Amino acid sequence: MHIADMTMSYAFASGVVRTYLEAKHRRLQLYPGVQHSLLVPGRRHRFADGLYELPAPRLPFSAGQRFPLRRGPWSELLQAIRPDVIEAGDPYVTAWAALDAGQRLDVPVVGFYHSDLPLLARNRFGNWVVGRMSPYVARLYERFDRVLAPSQMMASRLHALGIERVYVQPMGVDLRIFRPGRRDPELRRQLGLSDDTRLLIYAGRGSCEKNVDVLLNTARRLGAPYHLLLVGFGLPRRVPDNVTVISRYCPPLELARLMASADAFVHAGSQESFGMVALEAMACGLPVVAAQAGALPEILPVHVARMCEPHNSASMAAAVQDLFDADVQLLGRLARGHVETHHAWDGVVAGLLAHYQSILGSVDLPVLIPGEAQRP
Repeated sequence: MHIADMTMSYAFASGVVRTYLEAKHRRLQLYPGVQHSLLVPGRRHRFADGLYELPAPRLPFSAGQRFPLRRGPWSELLQAIRPDVIEAGDPYVTAWAALDAGQRLDVPVVGFYHSDLPLLARNRFGNWVVGRMSPYVARLYERFDRVLAPSQMMASRLHALGIERVYVQPMGVDLRIFRPGRRDPELRRQLGLSDDTRLLIYAGRGSCEKNVDVLLNTARRLGAPYHLLLVGFGLPRRVPDNVTVISRYCPPLELARLMASADAFVHAGSQESFGMVALEAMACGLPVVAAQAGALPEILPVHVARMCEPHNSASMAAAVQDLFDADVQLLGRLARGHVETHHAWDGVVAGLLAHYQSILGSVDLPVLIPGEAQRP
């Protein structure tokens, strides 16, 4: 079976989509009889180890993101490599190219709805654009042979638009990178903190839907001995005294070190389509405090997380205090166990293969290669 993925979301800081595709690409190479091709935008034509780059202009102020303008080259490349199934990872030009190629090759095309496009557009341009984006999403995704969504919340959004062939396919976590063993006792010293500081961490963009202002107000309310570490792009520079900001992209190994060296993860975002970063923190042995909104309540188990009212720093501060009234280390171990059981990439990729086999009309699944789900 030859699987081809294509997406424009492949910049070095593209987040969930790139993480998903790279994990998928690595693991599919372990399956006999399975070939995986990945088509992404780049500066120029390039091919190596199943990764095809096609030239596309760079978007300004986008951390390296590139936006294909013509579907022809993408469709033609797909037709040349002749996959058995195609997956489109975004709702833009590459999605229409995937559908074109699928029709010409007479192969099924899967659409993975990673992001809520009408909601993203509303956040950036206002409510008026939702009336244009929703019909566009419906018109595009009704054409796919199967649509995957990372959470039930996202599947429900598609159902509301009249899309019927929607299946929930959760994401995974690299358990070898994100693990408690990455803890570095020196981090507190580097941050100028005492050993008894209760260190909270948030990792992600500083965009409006992440509600970083709620995190800052939460830190202000908590005061000592709590300290908040913010990691990611576009974060504010003016922060309370008990907040430290690392305003740049941190590669996975560095992020895992920071997470594993903290005591708890906090997330005030109210529009998450999945929330992989919270699972990465749990894999590092951290319990989570998060807003009761978006997909986070769906993916966070009640025994290791504390939920708070969205956009409410008082509620979040109370939830953090409640968390530390419990055995935080025990909650962290339970968090790690939950991710090992439910979100190892091996299991996710096996589930994806089941989807592909189903739409191809075959039940001869490859044998799952064990490995990542083992406890380090």
